[in-house]
Amino acid sequence: MSLVKLTIKGISYSQTQNGAYALILNEVDGDRKLPIVIGAFEAQSIAIALEKEIKPPRPLTHDLFKNFADRFDIIVKQVIIHKLVDGVFYSSIICERDKIEEIIDARTSDALALALRFNAPIFTYKNILDKAGIYLKVNPLEPEKTQDIDDVLTSPETFGIEEDHNPSENFQQYSLSELHEMLESSVASEEYEKAVKIRDEISKRENL
Repeated sequence: MSLVKLTIKGISYSQTQNGAYALILNEVDGDRKLPIVIGAFEAQSIAIALEKEIKPPRPLTHDLFKNFADRFDIIVKQVIIHKLVDGVFYSSIICERDKIEEIIDARTSDALALALRFNAPIFTYKNILDKAGIYLKVNPLEPEKTQDIDDVLTSPETFGIEEDHNPSENFQQYSLSELHEMLESSVASEEYEKAVKIRDEISKRENL
């Protein structure tokens, strides 16, 4: 079976289903997306790795794993989403130490959080992408596979969803200087989910 390379596009939040996040993976040489529903903790960890500018004062679980691996010269070479059974994605982390390769089973959200921290490539098999890949924008060639993100999130395809998100929180009322202060405060108090939202609002304004 041939492997298809993926990149992480970002994380979407459902406006209709509290606590539901979808990690969106892009097909590198194509237009399909592979959405994987993840919990709030995993979404937070991946968002922080994507943001780069948010540095937790203490390591999160995936950062701790990265530090541990670095200390013992373990390299994560790649992540493969290798199986889809009853709507659940299964992944493997391909590691190497002293030129000996090991394969470790992992939840897909954990595997992808580590792939980001190790700058490791992400792959899936073509048959999985054929089965679960979708177009999030209208594509005239395959309109039957076109979906919006809430359609995806109303039928989760993987592990459990935590209901601890507040979609009504709005940062538009604050000035840029206030947002920067709030960002520093949120990171210092380890409110990372809030920090990511503030960072998004800052980025949106600075790119105008």
